[in-house]
Amino acid sequence: MATPKPPQQQQQRSLAPSPNPFKKPLLSLLLITIFCSLSYILGSYGNSSTVTLPQKQDHKLPQCLQLNFTTHNVLSPPLNFEPLHKIPLPQEPVKNLSFCSANFTNYLPCHDPHRERRFSVLRFSHRERHCPESDEKVRCLIPRPKGYKKPFPWPQSRDFAWFKNVPFKRLAQYKKAQNWVRLEGDKLVFPGGGTSFPKGVKGYIEEINKVLPLKSGKIRTVLDVGCGVASFGAFLMDFNILTLSMAPRDVHEAQVQFALERGIPAMLGVLSTYRLPFPSRSFDMAHCSRCLVRWTQYEGLHLLEIDRVLRPGGYWVLSGPPINWRFNYEGWQREPKDLENEQMTLEDLARRLCWKKIAERGPFAVWQKPTNHLHCTQMIKTWKSPQFCTTPDPDAGWYKQMHLCITPLPIVKDTREVSGGALENWPKRLNAVPPRVKSGTKEGISIKSFNEDNQLWRRRVSYYGVILKSLSDGKYRNIMDMNAGLGGFATAMDKYPVWVMNAIPSDAKTNTLGVVYERGLIGTYMNWCEAFSTYPRTYDLVHAYGVFSMYMDKCDFLDILLEIYRILRPQGAVIIRDHVDVVMKLKGITDQMRWNGQVLHTENGPFQAEKILLVDNSED
Repeated sequence: MATPKPPQQQQQRSLAPSPNPFKKPLLSLLLITIFCSLSYILGSYGNSSTVTLPQKQDHKLPQCLQLNFTTHNVLSPPLNFEPLHKIPLPQEPVKNLSFCSANFTNYLPCHDPHRERRFSVLRFSHRERHCPESDEKVRCLIPRPKGYKKPFPWPQSRDFAWFKNVPFKRLAQYKKAQNWVRLEGDKLVFPGGGTSFPKGVKGYIEEINKVLPLKSGKIRTVLDVGCGVASFGAFLMDFNILTLSMAPRDVHEAQVQFALERGIPAMLGVLSTYRLPFPSRSFDMAHCSRCLVRWTQYEGLHLLEIDRVLRPGGYWVLSGPPINWRFNYEGWQREPKDLENEQMTLEDLARRLCWKKIAERGPFAVWQKPTNHLHCTQMIKTWKSPQFCTTPDPDAGWYKQMHLCITPLPIVKDTREVSGGALENWPKRLNAVPPRVKSGTKEGISIKSFNEDNQLWRRRVSYYGVILKSLSDGKYRNIMDMNAGLGGFATAMDKYPVWVMNAIPSDAKTNTLGVVYERGLIGTYMNWCEAFSTYPRTYDLVHAYGVFSMYMDKCDFLDILLEIYRILRPQGAVIIRDHVDVVMKLKGITDQMRWNGQVLHTENGPFQAEKILLVDNSED
């Protein structure tokens, strides 16, 4: 028989502690999970404005269940992706990239006069793009000229520029009698003269307006070949006409640089052996005022290229030799018979292109391209005209050779139809669905996706105005969009006094540059592994959406960023929008470039992999 335990021992057993429930592994795991989840929720939303759950008036929730949720309507501070808890280790200081020597101040990588000497002068091919190989690239920061000042704001910049920003006197001296530009003290003054209009471009344009419907909105995009200082394009803006002025780097020094310093769209380019970097049917009008292009030579090759980029029904305006030769041959120091033969050859070329001459008035003549090729197809056989091109892509324009053939217009069934579709007049054209989208010829682009893209970019640009105050303040004029897509960014920027160069990567999956032009915008093909055809310090804002992801396996990020640095004005800004991993890699490089970049969320908040790297030099 068991012996009963003493009462004292029974009491001690009853007072022994119960087993610790937290030592049970499953329960511990559950509690830790709950704790971590609450910490994450509270930590994620702790620093934003709050919204309380709606409650019925008669059934008030217990205080412990009144949770707070955030709304992301407060601009977040710059993001920091470095670990916050780490062992302090000695860190090497950021190694800044060095500045190039002073002789690189106006460096043109793909239009370098020293490199030009390696190429033939036949058809001015040495003036085309000839970019350095990878091992020849300059990897330093292009310096600004001594005494550089912030450019005049638009519209004052149309008439004035600081001489030390573009310190070239030759044009002011060589073209003094033609009133291209004057040097007055520390300023350059642009009185609006030109070779064909020494008394002023305004009167010259008024004469053209008597022939062409400049005020109607029908003519929106213009190509000015051999533009001088772009006074023609500057004054066409009074008619809401957007002109892309183009000229080579030649004996006239920096005529394109003068144009961009004035806030006028311009780029380096020449009619030589390659097609112009534009799609077919891009421009409502093309203009040449003594542009030195040999229109009647090479069997009319360059006139065939103008025909390719002109829209159906578009206009070609020519002033200078041989137009009006009977009154000007002495001033041109040319023989009358030679000029007469040149005009006859020119008229014959235009006729064989099916162009119609609609006016010859004073210093200029105007031809019009047909709206379709139904009639032209029949006449080519009797006129011994060039044959229609058989190349599959009339829009190809990046390092594509010109050919002696007429670029065929899209097929129509009736002579009254406009090939490819008629365009709305400006400004309706900007937001109207472009014919290239309506036709469904662009893979993956529908009317619905086009309209959604417009709405998307309006939201994005509104957000840019929040994070970049200088944009809303109207401090920018020349804008570069490195990957323009359908032109949605440029369309949303229309509320600001800016113009946008819409670059479409030459190897983009879908070629949308034709769509951009059908919206009344301008742009060019581009490969960002190479340098752009412009001078240093010519753009106020550079926008890069997805560019670096696109070129990740094609070329070095550093080279692309150095090119952005070259073309950006010292007080300019950069908006890079890309995947967070790409953005953080770029942030490390921009730190070495002495840029104070900030990594920010997009307008979609923190839970998106896409981030923004913002560089704002407006206070420099």
